[in-house]
This record gives sequence, C-alpha cells and structure tokens, in this order.
Amino acid sequence: MRRRTYAVSAALAIAAAGLVLLVDHFERAPTSAQEWTLLERYCFDCHNRGEFAGGLALDTRSPAHLHSDAEVWEKVLRKLRGGQMPPVGEPSPAPEQLAGFVSWLESSLDAAAAADPNPGAPILHRLNRNEYANAVRDLLDLRVDPATLLPSDDSSGGFDNIANALSVSPALMQAYVTAAAKISRLAVGDPTVSAGLTTYAAPRGLSQAEHLEGLPLGTRGGLLIDHVFPLDADYELTIRRAGGGFGLETVGADEDVEVTLNGRRIELLSRKDPRTFRVAIPAGPQRLGVAIVREQDGQGVDDLYSVLATVPGIQSVSIMGPFDATGPGDTPSRRRLFVCRPETPAEETPCAGKILRTLATRAFRRPVEADDPSLATLMTFYADGSELRGFEAGIQYALARVLVDPEFVFRFEAEPQALADGAIYRIGDFELATRLSFFLWSSIPDDELLDLAAAGTLGDRDVLEGQVRRMLADPKADALVENFASQWLMLRQLETVRPVSKDFDENLRQAFAQETRLLFATVLHEDRSIVDLLDADYTFVDERLARHYGIPNVRGSRFRRIALEPTSPRRGLLGQGSLLTVTSAPNRTSPVKRGAWVLENILGTPPPPPPEGVERNLDQTAAITGKPRSTRDRLEQHRADPACASCHAIMDPIGFALENFDAVGAWRESDGGVPVEAGGEFVDGTPLAGPATLRDALLARREMFVTAATRKLLTYALGRETEYYDMPAVRAIVRGAAADDYRLSSLVLGIVNSVPFTMKRKIAAGQATDTGA
Repeated sequence: MRRRTYAVSAALAIAAAGLVLLVDHFERAPTSAQEWTLLERYCFDCHNRGEFAGGLALDTRSPAHLHSDAEVWEKVLRKLRGGQMPPVGEPSPAPEQLAGFVSWLESSLDAAAAADPNPGAPILHRLNRNEYANAVRDLLDLRVDPATLLPSDDSSGGFDNIANALSVSPALMQAYVTAAAKISRLAVGDPTVSAGLTTYAAPRGLSQAEHLEGLPLGTRGGLLIDHVFPLDADYELTIRRAGGGFGLETVGADEDVEVTLNGRRIELLSRKDPRTFRVAIPAGPQRLGVAIVREQDGQGVDDLYSVLATVPGIQSVSIMGPFDATGPGDTPSRRRLFVCRPETPAEETPCAGKILRTLATRAFRRPVEADDPSLATLMTFYADGSELRGFEAGIQYALARVLVDPEFVFRFEAEPQALADGAIYRIGDFELATRLSFFLWSSIPDDELLDLAAAGTLGDRDVLEGQVRRMLADPKADALVENFASQWLMLRQLETVRPVSKDFDENLRQAFAQETRLLFATVLHEDRSIVDLLDADYTFVDERLARHYGIPNVRGSRFRRIALEPTSPRRGLLGQGSLLTVTSAPNRTSPVKRGAWVLENILGTPPPPPPEGVERNLDQTAAITGKPRSTRDRLEQHRADPACASCHAIMDPIGFALENFDAVGAWRESDGGVPVEAGGEFVDGTPLAGPATLRDALLARREMFVTAATRKLLTYALGRETEYYDMPAVRAIVRGAAADDYRLSSLVLGIVNSVPFTMKRKIAAGQATDTGA
C-alpha cells in the first residue's frame, strides 16, 4: 500500500510542478510570438518544405506543438548552442537575440516535459562482465578476472553497460555456467580440484630497465600478480625472461631474482639456482611479486628493441598447482559465505538454509524468505551436492546455481499491479537500491542499502542523499573511474593503439592512462568541480611521463601530484598524452579526430560521421604527391572539396589549436620540417592560437561542457542511450549543480533524483519488456 500511495503522490507532485511551469510559459505568449518571428526570419529560407536543408522543414511546425515535436527542437537546440546554425556567411541574429531564443525554446520544452514526463521505455539489463565480476567480489569477497571468464561485451553510445547492446546467446550462457562452476570451487575451496597451470606475461614493449611501482626497492622490472590460490598447498613457480634476442628462455644465471608474497620475500634465486621451484602458499587471494635484483643500471633505455635485446626482464611467471593440499584454508570467501557451521548432521540442513537465504538475498537484491521458490530451488541443488560429497559440496553446488540464476545475471524490476497501463510511477526501494549501486559501484547493493530498502526509507530524499555521499566516499566508487571515465575518455582505446613512434613504449602507455585516471579520481574523491577536467592546475606524473612532457626533477616510478603554472599546456584533459594519442592516426596527428572529440565530448555537438575512407585518402594524397608535408597543409588541400568544407570549418580549427602536440602528445614546434601553425577561429569567430586559447574558449562555454558530461554520465547511469526526451532532465541537473560550482556530487545527486532514474512507465500486461529506450 505504501508503494502505491507513494507512486500516486509522486505523480501529483510532478503534475503540480508542471502546472506552475505551464502557467509561466503561457504568460510569456507574446515573447513566444517574437521568438517564432526570429525563427521565420533566419531559418525558414533553407529549412522549408521546398529546400528541406538537412532533411528538416521548420515551416511545417508550430509553437503550439513544441512538445509533440520535441525530438526536432532538441536537434535545433544542439545546433544553435554549438554555433553550427545559422551557417557561417548567412544572416544571423544578434548574439543576445539568439541567446533569448535558445532560452525560450529550452524553457518551453522543459515546462512541457514537466507536465508530461517521459522516463523512457522499460529495459532489462544483463550484467556485463565487469559488473558480474564486481558482484562476485561483493557477494563472496572473491576477486576474479572477468576477461578470463566471460567474452567482452559490445558497446553502444560509448559504454558497455547499455542494455540493448548486451545480447544473450547460447555460447554466452555456457560461459556463465563455466564461470559459475570455477568461482564456486574457488569460493568454497573444493578439495577435489586438480592441478592447473596459469601463466602471467609481461606486456610486450614494457621497459624493465628501471624499478616498477609496487615491486621491492632495489629491483628493476618484473611482474606484480594478484592470484587466487584454491587450497593450502604447494605450488610450482616457473620464471622466464626475454633473452638476448626475441625468443623466450629461462632467466639466465647472470641475474638474481627476488620473489615476494604479499610484500615479503619467499625466495631469492641466486645466479646458480634453477628458475622453477615449489613453495607452500596459503589458499585465497595473494599478491606475488617477481623482480630482478638491481646490480647495474639499464642506462635509461626505453626503446622496445633495446630493452629486449640488451636489458632482459621478466617475461612471464607460471603457477602450477595445487600439490599436496592440506585443506581449503581460512579465506575471505569462506568467511563471507559460511555464516554458520553445523556441528552435527542434524544441523546441516537448517544451516544450509540460513547460508543460502543470506546469499540469495544479496545476490538477487531482494528479500528471500523461507517459503520463497528460489530458495527451494537452491536447497535442491544443496541436497544433490551434499549427498555426493557432504555439506560443503552441497553449498558449492547451490552457489554455482546462484551465479547462473537469471535474478543474479539480469536486473529485473518489479511493477505495481494497481496502476493503469502506461502510467508513470516511482520505482520501488529495492529497484532504486539496485540502480544506485550499479551506477556508482558497478555492483550489487550492500547490506545497508538493502536494509533501508526493506524499511521503505531509501526513497526519502534526505536518506537517499546520505547514501549517495556514503557510496561516493567508498573505495568501490572507483568503478566510476574504471568503467565510466575510462570509456568516456577513451582509456580503453589507449590499450590497443600502436603509434609509429620511437618515443612510445608500454611504460608510457600505462603512464598516460594512470595520469588521466588519477585526474578523474581526484575530481571524484575530493568532490571538485567537473570543470577541473578542463583546467586543472595540477596533474600526476612518474619519471617516464615527466621526461616525455619535459617536466624536470621527477625521479622514480611513483606517481605524484605536481602543480602546473597558469601557462602550462598540460592543464586539463586536452594536454594529456592519453587523449592526444587516441585522437591521432598511428603515424601523425589528426586535427579532425581531435576536433570531433572536443565537439562531441566537451561541447555536446557531435559532427556528422565522415565519408568512407577519408583518413586513408588524406594519407594517400600526400604519399602520391609528396606534398604538402605538414598535417595542416594536407587538410587545407582536403578542405578545398566543398562537400567537406562545412564540417571541417567547425572541427579543424579546434584540432589545429592542438597541433603543438604530436601524435603521442609530446610538445613540438615543427611538423615535417614546417613550423606548427596552431592558429584559427572558433565557429563563432573567437580567435584560437594554441592549446591555452582553446582551453579559454571552452571554459567560456563551461555550461556546454557540463551539459555534455552530464548527458554522458546519465547514459552510463541509466544503462541506455539518452534520447531527446531526456534533455529536460539533463538541463535540470545542470541548473541544480550550477549553484554548487558543478561539483561531481551535485551532478550525481541530480541524476539520482531525476525522472529517468527514479521513474518508470508501466507496460501493458503480456507486453514484452524492451531491451532499450
């Protein structure tokens, strides 16, 4: 009854708010007519039924039907805010007139949306593989590598948690079954597990001439491995290196190797020792370190071929076992799983019921009572396992069943029965807890969230805000860094780029990614303004990255925060090697890619996709003619094509402003022997002359950046691509955060309280739940 009352109250509140906005809207009717006259004067000549420029006719529209045409008007707004309309050279209203029209159109659309909210179509999420691994971690206190268990997930809208891209196939379901069996054996400590081999290899191109962070001081190179050992047992370790050529060979007799377990030395392999040995290791997650004892410098060599040829490092570490196991050990997963331990056979079934009820409540994100059919199913699996090999085997069997249960693998959301089909209602507290935890933690709710949901208080505004702040302060919120920021800022693409540059190696790739992760993590954990991403007066470097940037007096592999001068080209994202590298071609810069990225991710006004083969043709032209030499000259030749000029007039000046950064983000003064020209004009005429002026131009449009970033964050939070009907919510979130200097927490709170995050539309009985908006 409480849920129904709450849903009706919420609907009435929304309607009341919409009525106030509508009254304000109609009181502005004379202004509406004036704004429409401006549209007729400057837009109808091209966007009419005859010309149909851009596939758009505005003369068929009416100010009385803005809401029904909202999809069209949101596109118009995006073009106007991006300065892409009216086109350069065409008559244009005065800036204050244009700003007034944009304000009127936004407020009109927002008022209509408040009166008739649209939270989007119902969607059914499958957990992607990172979410699955995080859920296992939080359910069982067991960390697993999802890449070794499940195939990669498709992306949509820039993210891999989008429901309509998370398809299901027989092969995928078999992978879930295999993963569940492996995880359940590890979690319980299956004594029948056979010896297996796992090999960890160093990334190709990793320089091991210097100390690597996390490994003991006084060593160089090596590997740091997090491995879950299944039982208390002996394990055989084999250490190999890259030798004097490019083949693999056992680490030679000329170097000592230090082996550590959780930071403590377990073996020092001298020059004469074999590199395969056995050692007793307790069950559970352990950190294994293997590094070469430093006796001579690598002479600062970072080049891949020199490293492999003259500075051998650890190539791989293989772990074979278990051998001569003595038991399952006292592991974190066993402590989490076994909430009771039977002392007599008569206690086994009741204890199993308690364990599985606790497990299922957490896994299914809802209360599981003693008479729940789901629990009966799990007890059947327990009975089968216990009959074969006893109590713990029964728990193992039931656990495997939990990990493939649709209620674990999918995010189901219950619907109230009392509402009419198509009615808008507020989701229940358990559904809210799940949405919230997968948004901020990429994982299942913890016990505190579930307890508040059970009490029916999680939806209270103050309680919800307290939980959001608690969750953002939790280390699990680093999922926003790893899953949101790493996709939005293209750090995952950085993993696969292969620049043709002698200045680039694996150490630099890792340093680029770490710098950007640490910047976003600082904004997150210090609750700073998201605008810091554009103009942070600090960054994070280790010695390798500082050397690449030309920053002096930084030594060692430890990342540290350094201050940046107001004139530093490294302030903010646009000065970071990660972004500059992934927006380049392998052998040169790409002002087009860089400009397009800024338009989409900073200004929220993405350009249309390029014709097929444009980048390739650009290089082929230069190869055939031998001229022109600089990237700017090549693009000038390319822009002579009228079909390309309109888009490039917007993108290219932005990219040219970053031309002092080469294809791997190093500063340069010339390109192909020609001095770099970083000048140009922003689409509205603002002069650009390098990264500092571009940064200033973007800061002057900070609301556009915050809006673009909020839309990306909302896409990630909802697990679906945002649509035109979500834009009123996006604008409300941005307006609400403005008073708090656009702090990240304010944006998150705005999303968590928004219509698309907290509301749903009831689907008709028998109608299939959609997999996308």
